[in-house]
Amino acid sequence: MRYANYVAETDDHGLASRLRLAIIRLNRRLRAQRVNSTISLTQVSALSTLHKCGPLTPGELAAKEGVQPPSMTRVIAALEELGFATRRPHPTDGRQAIVELSPSGMQYINAEVSAREAWLDQHLAELTPEDRAVLSRAAEIIDRMAGQ
Repeated sequence: MRYANYVAETDDHGLASRLRLAIIRLNRRLRAQRVNSTISLTQVSALSTLHKCGPLTPGELAAKEGVQPPSMTRVIAALEELGFATRRPHPTDGRQAIVELSPSGMQYINAEVSAREAWLDQHLAELTPEDRAVLSRAAEIIDRMAGQ
């Protein structure tokens, strides 16, 4: 029984290592599909969060991105300078602002997503239906793990 436990533990460790490396490599390949490399990945992430969540205060955006508010203030300023985000007064708290995507920011995010998904669609089309079914299930599981 001890041997069986050892094998299961080493298989799980091997799976964790292989999965981690595969995700890193896939992420690297997807990031390479960027439409505009002058904007930083931190800025792209903030835009993506605004796209997903809608307008947020700088503090809410910082919390969702896992960065300190002063860092997010610099990111927001850069996005405003690029014309990708705008700030407007908070409707109920005069000390706060609301940050949201500008039309240019929305266009940029849509182009980023389209470029990455086109690359991924092309590579998924080369797989067998069985492999695509396995990846579909894996995507559900990985998404569930990431949400914990």
